[in-house]
Amino acid sequence: MTGDTHLVKVARKSVEAVDIASFELVAMEGERLPAFAAGSHIDVHVPGGPVRQYSLCNDPAESHRYLIGVLRDAASRGGSSTMHDSVSEGDVLTVSSPKNHFSLAKAAQRSLLLAGGIGVTPILCMAERLAATGAAFTMHYCTRSRERTAFVDRISASSFASQVCFHHDDADPSQRLDLASLLATPVLGTHLYVCGPLGFMNAVLDAARSSGWAEEQLHYEFFAAAAVSSDADQNFEVQLASSGRVIPVKKEQSIVQALSAAGVEVPTSCEQGVCGTCLTRVLEGEPDHRDMYLTPEEQARNDQMLVCCSRASSARLVLDL
Repeated sequence: MTGDTHLVKVARKSVEAVDIASFELVAMEGERLPAFAAGSHIDVHVPGGPVRQYSLCNDPAESHRYLIGVLRDAASRGGSSTMHDSVSEGDVLTVSSPKNHFSLAKAAQRSLLLAGGIGVTPILCMAERLAATGAAFTMHYCTRSRERTAFVDRISASSFASQVCFHHDDADPSQRLDLASLLATPVLGTHLYVCGPLGFMNAVLDAARSSGWAEEQLHYEFFAAAAVSSDADQNFEVQLASSGRVIPVKKEQSIVQALSAAGVEVPTSCEQGVCGTCLTRVLEGEPDHRDMYLTPEEQARNDQMLVCCSRASSARLVLDL
């Protein structure tokens, strides 16, 4: 394969919890897997066409395998359902080299890890790395029930088990996560990492921001963008800075779709404004940001945008293309 994609074999497929399966992916004979750091994900070319992003949840020190966890999504568009129902041990898949938009901060004196549901995958990888380096951290893992808590046995048997608190929605209310108390006082040098369902992540980030946590202390990775109404969308134009060419974007089109129809290809992956693959510089105009990748401060600068989902608030955008 190319340097950006690799063939891997499914060495093991395991049920980790209700509706959650893990896939151990190993290199083909004679090949080596690229190294990765905590917080990394890979693009998996799911049989049948879709490409989906899955976080790596094994110890980054392991060079012989990638381990991913996949939640069966009731609203699956063909990704998670195919992984659960059609991918078996021994199958060969195409994956990308690891990418990392959710890395551990080198300057952190202490880390606070918050995982919701399947969001445990990158968080667990972080915990493994922090434990291996002797760094100070605490992990909180929130799920609907113990039966839906993936990797619980692995965590309980780990060297950092005493640093992990489990919180289940169906258990005694006294053990539920109290975000207001946990995040009430920002501590200099402490960095917060959160991953999970949109509602969980918004609750964590809103609580942290309202308590005065600095944006540079907050690190997060969304699996999917929030649904945005398109009823008020309007036509607009994008101009390519390299040639001056102007391309109209209809209200029912994304920028990526309009560019592709005009013969201009922009690399994409998630097409939901989550992964950052299509991040493009904005030279003029005002974007209408609809992504979950850029921080609020980055969005406010209006000098870059995710062209797979974001639109324009101005009549024209000049893009660095």
